[in-house]
Amino acid sequence: MKLHEYQAKELFSAYGVPVPRGKLITNPWQAYDAAVEIGGERLVVKAQIHAGGRGKAGGVKLAHGAEEAAKLAEEMFGRVLVTPQTGPAGKKVGKILLTEAVDIEKEYYLAILVDRTAKKPAIMASAEGGVEIEQVAARSPEKIILEHGSFTGDLPPFTARKIAYGLGFTGKQAGACTKMIQNLYRLFFEKDCSLVEVNPLVLTKQGDLLAVDAKAAIDDNALARHPELRGLRDFDEEEPLEILARRYGVDYVKLDGRIGCMVNGAGLAMATMDLIKLNGGEPANFLDIKGGANKQNVINAFKLLTADERVEAVLINIFGGIVRCDMVASGILEAMKEIAVKAPIVVRIEGTNAAEGRRILKEADYPFIVADSLADAARKVVAALPGGKR
Repeated sequence: MKLHEYQAKELFSAYGVPVPRGKLITNPWQAYDAAVEIGGERLVVKAQIHAGGRGKAGGVKLAHGAEEAAKLAEEMFGRVLVTPQTGPAGKKVGKILLTEAVDIEKEYYLAILVDRTAKKPAIMASAEGGVEIEQVAARSPEKIILEHGSFTGDLPPFTARKIAYGLGFTGKQAGACTKMIQNLYRLFFEKDCSLVEVNPLVLTKQGDLLAVDAKAAIDDNALARHPELRGLRDFDEEEPLEILARRYGVDYVKLDGRIGCMVNGAGLAMATMDLIKLNGGEPANFLDIKGGANKQNVINAFKLLTADERVEAVLINIFGGIVRCDMVASGILEAMKEIAVKAPIVVRIEGTNAAEGRRILKEADYPFIVADSLADAARKVVAALPGGKR
């Protein structure tokens, strides 16, 4: 679950991480009063969307005084921001964070995330803040500081100090940075985060360290332990079909292609998408109905596939280990009684009761295209696209 910047900053503050003063506004009429309350000659108007690259898309503006802040906020509300992370459709601005501007001496990068290779939390830092960290890592990997912690919830002080000194801090500032890193690590552990990021971490001209921007993501699987965080979810920022998939108990991620995929097993789903791309097609989704799926799972998954208007062909790839192929076939037919499907459907099923599953599909009124193998299924679904590959 992603958090907005203003929500992440509230968590940061609760854990003793200093952030600039700010106020959330949800309509343009609140902007002037909020700017007056914050005070100062300069303010920053920041769109609140779940995507990076807001500044380059016009979602972060500097204002001089309350009047200009109100004017910029009015212009920003309702605007659709398109960034590399939003896709071409962009995201509409419905919330804005007004913050005080700070006098910046230098910018840094700091993040805590899960290193899946090391199977440990990783603390990443760089003196090259305020830019895309991926570019820094690719261009100058020696500028990235990487240290690992454990899942005990406490980061040894010497590890935090090592990072602080690596960033070039000494004396009072090294102490402040060490404390900030330890507090962020405690937040990461106690709130079951998958990511905590500060970019930029700013050293002000007054010698203070501030988290000028804040990003945090919570592990969905841990939300049962955190009822206080559930209300932070912004459904307007999430893909409706992905919200529905959570309710159905299947794993679904919407993509940009035209070929809908329904597969049992995450690894098989990834292989299916790879083969579609190797044959010149583009998958419209990742959809894993999971190994122990029942007929209702199949029906719900099929509803998800057909609810995406961009889907022009469907590939169903089932390997019956735990799940029975005949049950999957019956679920597909049940779903099609409720949904008018015009797209071609290619089916590859192998494993438990596969022969019976193929028989059910071949005798159905709908002209299913039954494939002999996964490679054959990928070729056939790409060939079945209206207008060919695209």
